[in-house]
Amino acid sequence: MPWDFWLIFLVLGILLPWRGYQRMRHLMLLSEVTGRDRLKLYALTILFQWALALVVAWRAFARGLSPRELGLHGGQSSSVLVVSLVGGGLIAVAHWANLKRMARSSHPNLERLRALGSRLFPRTRGETALFLLLSLTAGLCEEFLFRGFVMAAVVRAGGATWLAVVVSAVMFGVAHLYQGRGGSIGTGILGVIFALVRIAYHSLVPVVVWHAALDVVAGIAGAKFLLGTSAKEANVLEEIHR
Repeated sequence: MPWDFWLIFLVLGILLPWRGYQRMRHLMLLSEVTGRDRLKLYALTILFQWALALVVAWRAFARGLSPRELGLHGGQSSSVLVVSLVGGGLIAVAHWANLKRMARSSHPNLERLRALGSRLFPRTRGETALFLLLSLTAGLCEEFLFRGFVMAAVVRAGGATWLAVVVSAVMFGVAHLYQGRGGSIGTGILGVIFALVRIAYHSLVPVVVWHAALDVVAGIAGAKFLLGTSAKEANVLEEIHR
């Protein structure tokens, strides 16, 4: 594997998880996270993910990886579009229902999830608009990085397809260590499913849509069911300030 691919793997496998963990640790230590803080977090994350994805795409194409190898192919197929939209819709409904159920349960991780959500989930319409852009960015950039580049690089280096699935899923899970051990493991399992779908349809389009749908619902339903009154109060304050 070329030296620059190894460097990218180190960034994705070590620097990215460390950055996410340190940022989340800082947020959790704050007594309060303001709307301005959230908007700044969303904007910086969007810029960082696009910058990283563009640098990785540059090196991938420079080393001869084709759009097909990277999963940037087949998006016009009717079967891909159907799987993307139907799958995305089902995932969104299921995730919405699950968050609603969790908010009414006595799940042991519920308080930690609320504490995390109070710092990350959008409260106002302005925050929600930027959060939607962040969700789309995560769907596009993270799927390109982990299901596109990582899998293509492993296979190009002579690794088996199953190894590409495992490596991409493990790196994806580790990148989400800021969500805690349970969240990281769950994300890793999701990474396996996404990798298999990417292989089955030779395209990143379905998993980009599914990933974005998950993130959109997490923010909107999370604010609605886990934060409840505080999110409504924030919207009222936004209207007053106008």
